[in-house]
Parts: sequence; C-alpha cells; structure tokens
Amino acid sequence: MILWKCIDIADNERAFLFRRNRFIRVLEPGRHRILRLAGETRVEVYDISKVLFDRTNAKFLLNTHAEKLAPYLEPYELSDTEVGLLYRDGHLVDVLHPGTFLPVWKGVEKVRVDIIDISEHYTLDEKLVSLLGRGSKLGKSATAISAIHTVEVPDEHLGLLTVNGKLEQQLRPGSYGFWKCNRSIGIQLVDLRLQTVEVSGQEILTKDRVSLRINLSASYRVLDPEKAALKLGNYAEFIYRELQLRLREAVGTQSLDALLEDKDSLNLGIARDAREKLAQYGIEIVTVGVKDIILPGDMKQILNQVVEAQKESEANLIKRREETQAMRSLHNTAKMMENNPVLMRLKELEALERVTARIDKISVYGGLEGVLNNLVKLQPSGSAQ
Repeated sequence: MILWKCIDIADNERAFLFRRNRFIRVLEPGRHRILRLAGETRVEVYDISKVLFDRTNAKFLLNTHAEKLAPYLEPYELSDTEVGLLYRDGHLVDVLHPGTFLPVWKGVEKVRVDIIDISEHYTLDEKLVSLLGRGSKLGKSATAISAIHTVEVPDEHLGLLTVNGKLEQQLRPGSYGFWKCNRSIGIQLVDLRLQTVEVSGQEILTKDRVSLRINLSASYRVLDPEKAALKLGNYAEFIYRELQLRLREAVGTQSLDALLEDKDSLNLGIARDAREKLAQYGIEIVTVGVKDIILPGDMKQILNQVVEAQKESEANLIKRREETQAMRSLHNTAKMMENNPVLMRLKELEALERVTARIDKISVYGGLEGVLNNLVKLQPSGSAQ
C-alpha cells in the first residue's frame, strides 16, 4: 500500500492542498510528498502566469484564510459607485465594473488598479478617452463597451448630452467619453450647417380644381439646437411636413393662371408662413423655391392650344401693322413723286435696273434713247414733265 503521493509544481504554478475538503496550505514550485493516511487529499494547480486568480469562491477563500494566502494573492474590490482601471506592467488592459472582486497573483507582473468614484462625476479624462475610444483595441472589448459611452462631435455640429433623460450640457466639436455604469447616457448630434429638404411629387388641386404635381425645395439652418432637438424630436420630419402643408394651402387658394404667371409670390408666401412657424423652434428657413409645376396631359394640350392661338393672334396683329406701315410709306412716296419729275425719273431708272438684272437678253429698238425713255414708264404718256 502506497502511503505517500508525490506532486511536482512547476515554476509558473502554485497549488492549493485540500484535506477532507478543507484548505491546508499553498504548495510552491518543487516536489512535494503528501501523506495519504492523513485523510482524503486534493490538489488544485493554478498557472500564475495568467496573473488573474480565477476561482468561483475566491473571495470566501481569501477571507477565511487571509494569513495563508496573503503572500501569494492581492485582492481588489470595488464598491457599487466605483469603477476600476486595471494596469499590468504599466499598460491599461481592462475596465472593472462596480462591485467587481478581483484577486491577482503577486510577484508575476506589476499590477495596479486605479479606482474612480463615479457617484457624481461621470466624465472621462481626455487621456482616457483616447485610450478607451472606439478606435482603440481596448475600446472594442466587451467590458469597455458596456461601461463607457464615447462620442466624436464633428465640426459644425453640436452634441446634446442627456443623463437619465435630463439634458445636462452641450458638447462642442471634439471627443468625449462618459461612464455608463449606474446611469443612462444619451447623446444627440445636431447638424448646424445649411441643409436642404426636398418636398417632391405633391398632388394638389388649385382653386379652379386643376390637379397639379409640384416639387418644392428649401434650405434651413438650426439656430437653437436645444429647442429643435428636445421640443421636436425629429426636426427634419417636422420641417418637411410644415413645408408640405404650407404648399398645399398656398396652391389651394390660387387659380392655375395666377400660379403660372407669378411663381415668386407663391415662394414668398410659403417662406413667410413656414419661417414664422419654425422660428418658434429655433430653426431658420433660408430659401424656399418651387422647382417644377407639372400639369396633367390633357391640360398641357389645352394650354398649348391657348398659347398657339395667342401667338397666332399676335403674329397677325404684327403683320397687319407692318402692312399698314408699308402702305402709308408707299402713299407718301407717291405724293412726293406726283409733283417732282426728277424723282419720278429716278424711280423709273431703279425699275429699269431691277428689270435688266432679271433678264439675260434684251432686244432694243430705237437705240439707247428707246431704252432709257420708252422701256420703263411710271407715268402715262402726255403727262406733264
């Protein structure tokens, strides 16, 4: 019958010796002989190179056998209003939640736990934000994500920080971090740049019951982020609905002809009404413009016919005016020629020039005198010269 059992403990190991389920002592590196006759024995071996002592009832064991375990283990315990930053050899490796109990092996690495009271202060230091931010390796760990809320506020934006549903402060552009433990953290980003909203495809009846399809475009800017975000919730949807309603009201009170003749008055009316409404919520309407007024097919045909008739009437009027002016000029010329033989002769020569320009060959009788005097005559023979 074997009375002794030999146990070898490596340099990176420590072992707990239990007899009859009672803790006896810690076995250090080397060979140990354990007497079996003393009762049922059990040896638990731990790798201390992992630094963290992971055992289910570690807190109970350390409390009941503090003197025996003190040379080997260092316990850290956080209250319900504290968080911890775990450093190993000067490197931040983990975030400890409130109420955490963490025992570590001594003499393996230089372990430090920085304890932070978050009962009142919940803002992270700027250096910690860079270490625990979303871009860092540690910031992507499950413990950091569950304990810390990080946010980046871009330029021309403003962040609204709410803690437990209450607005606490406005965040200027930059990086921020907040402890989420024991509280609810919310951050809403508000864009302060000039933005546009498109109200497209609105089917609206005019005052004379003509169905139109209108596209509207507007630009706006948020002047008071607190009013816009807290009183309206989704202020972009509110702006869209407000412009939509103002457009319907403006179109419904005007006839088709009035809309087509003066779109600027429609834009000004919508902008004036919407600007007064949205100014109450810290939003400025900068511009409003109707982009397109689309008519139904049959109405297009009718309007084209009306425009065609109008243009034909204008063309006929211009033609008659020009004819009248030409007749008046011709009458004045005839009056001048009636009492001026020299002017009459000049007109005959002009007529002769035009005739000869159109004829390839002319047969002349009576010599040059016949050509000059008898070929073209603008007054009857025997008239006064």
